[in-house]
Amino acid sequence: MNFIFSHIKWIMLVSGIITCSMILSALHPSLGLTLTFGDTLNGDLANIIVRNWGALIALVGGMLIYGAYNEPNRNLVLVVASISKSTFVLLNLIYGSAYFAKSGIALVFDSVLVILFVLYLLLHQSKK
Repeated sequence: MNFIFSHIKWIMLVSGIITCSMILSALHPSLGLTLTFGDTLNGDLANIIVRNWGALIALVGGMLIYGAYNEPNRNLVLVVASISKSTFVLLNLIYGSAYFAKSGIALVFDSVLVILFVLYLLLHQSKK
C-alpha cells in the first residue's frame, strides 16, 4: 500500500500518457475503434460519437498528467478518472463480450488503475 502512496505521481503520469493515446479515436475514428475493439462504425453519427468519446478519454488522460503534478487537485482527478474508467469497464463487461479479444488489454489496464486510484484515495483519506 505504501508503494501506491509513494509512487502515485508516476502512476498518474504514465497512465495519463497512455490514456491520452485515445486522442487517436478523435482524429481517426475508424482506426481508433479497430485498434480498441477490432470493429468499426460508419456514418456521420459514428464520427460524432467516436470523436467525442476519444476526446473525452484524452481529456481524462490530460487530467491525470495535470493531477500528477498538482497535488491539491489530485483527489478530484483520481475520482473523475476512476468513474470514467469504471464506466468503460462495466459497459464492456455488460455489452462487449464479443470484443474481449481486442479490448481485454484496455479492460485489465483500466481495472488495475481503478483499484490503484481507489486505494490511493482511501489511504490518503486515512492519513488525514
